[in-house]
Amino acid sequence: MSRARAILIWAVVIIAVAVPITAAAASPLLAWREPVYIAAGFAGVIGLALMLFQPLLMGGHLPGLEAHRGRRLHRWVGLAVVLAVVIHVAALWVTSPPDVVDALLFVSPTPFSAWGVIAMWAVFGAALLAVFRKRSGLRPRTWRIAHTSFAVIIVAGTVAHALLIEGTMETVSKVVLCALVVIAVLKVMADLRVWAKRPTPR
Repeated sequence: MSRARAILIWAVVIIAVAVPITAAAASPLLAWREPVYIAAGFAGVIGLALMLFQPLLMGGHLPGLEAHRGRRLHRWVGLAVVLAVVIHVAALWVTSPPDVVDALLFVSPTPFSAWGVIAMWAVFGAALLAVFRKRSGLRPRTWRIAHTSFAVIIVAGTVAHALLIEGTMETVSKVVLCALVVIAVLKVMADLRVWAKRPTPR
C-alpha cells in the first residue's frame, strides 16, 4: 500500500469519528445538563465511533494494523465498546431509573430504546463469545458465524438507535458515521467470506 493511500485511509477514519464527537461536544442541548447525563450521551457517541474501527481492524484495512496486530487490537477495542455501553446504561440509570427499566422490558414509548437494548445484549453476547472462545467447544466456523451474527445485530441495533434519537449528535455527521460503519461491516464480511465453508486442512 502506498504512503498516500495509507494517509488517506487514516484521514477518512479520523475525520469520520472526530467530526461527530466534536459536534456533539458543541451541541447547545448540553447546556445546563448534569455531568452524569453528559457522560451517558458521550459514552454512546464514543461507542458508536469505536464500532467503525472493529470491522476495519478485523479485515486488516487500517494501514500499520494488519494481520495479527489488527486482530489483537480488535479485542481491546471490543472491550472498550463493552465499557462504553456499561457507562452509557449505568449513567442513564442514575439520571432516570424508570426509563431504563421500561427500555429493558421493551415497554418504553420511544422506539429507539428497544434498538439500543437489542444492541446492548448483542454486545455482551459477542464479548462473552470472545472471552470463552477456547472453552466454548464450538467449531471455528460455528464460532465465527455466531460472533459475526452478534456483530450484525450490534451494528443494526446501534445504527437504528442512533438515527432515531434527536439528541446531541449533529445529523449529517451522524448519518455519515452510521453509513460508514454499515459499509465497513458488509465489506469485511464479503472479503472474509464469513458464511462460507473453508476447506479442511490436510
